Amino acid sequence: MEFFLQGHNILLLAVAVASAIALIWPFLRPSGATAVSPSEATMLINREDAVVLDVREATEFAAGHLPEARNVPAAKIQERMAELQKFKERPIIVCCASGGRSASVCAPLRAAGFSRLYNLSGGIDAWRAASLPLKKGAR
Repeated sequence: MEFFLQGHNILLLAVAVASAIALIWPFLRPSGATAVSPSEATMLINREDAVVLDVREATEFAAGHLPEARNVPAAKIQERMAELQKFKERPIIVCCASGGRSASVCAPLRAAGFSRLYNLSGGIDAWRAASLPLKKGAR
């Protein structure tokens, strides 16, 4: 107990607790989606005609995206929700660079009635690391 009461050790303890929270936070926040690996995403695309929704900015999308992906930047998801309604019954794989932005977009999609949501774990970075194909350009 004396270790924790010393001034400099309290700071170390606070840093350790903050680090632990930062590490587990992505697992605690509800996204409304099931996490899928690149190989699981590939199966959903091939077997169930899943729609790929890339929520990165247009410049990021143009630099490399999953084949047949649709680009709706995360900041515009609410205003472009109507154009996604036709895909409500299909599985939707939401992706971004690393999985953070896409996880945050899944919650409003779930609230809008999309029930078959999947978040690409690790995003485009994981897709690229798995040596899966990327397409360049705006579409």
